Amino acid sequence: MSAVEPPVESVSLRQLHNESGRVLSQVGEGHSFILTHRGTPVGRIVPLDAPEPSFPITRPARREGGWKALGIKRKNSDRGLPPILDGLRGDRL
Repeated sequence: MSAVEPPVESVSLRQLHNESGRVLSQVGEGHSFILTHRGTPVGRIVPLDAPEPSFPITRPARREGGWKALGIKRKNSDRGLPPILDGLRGDRL
């Protein structure tokens, strides 16, 4: 017979900040929470005695692509950044 787990409540970063006492007391009672940041799940708050996830992570994720894949050549300049910024600011005056 399998135990039915209660639905996991999601809590935003702001809610966690404002209601940390309530969240921590519920975690102490055995409840779990999904932590979200701007609606995107970013973590899980679980009790210490919670069972491990049923799926093992066999290898870490690897990033592919990115800026390097675009093949952009970097331009070297003899001038530093402050003179360039001063020149751009001078155009606005």
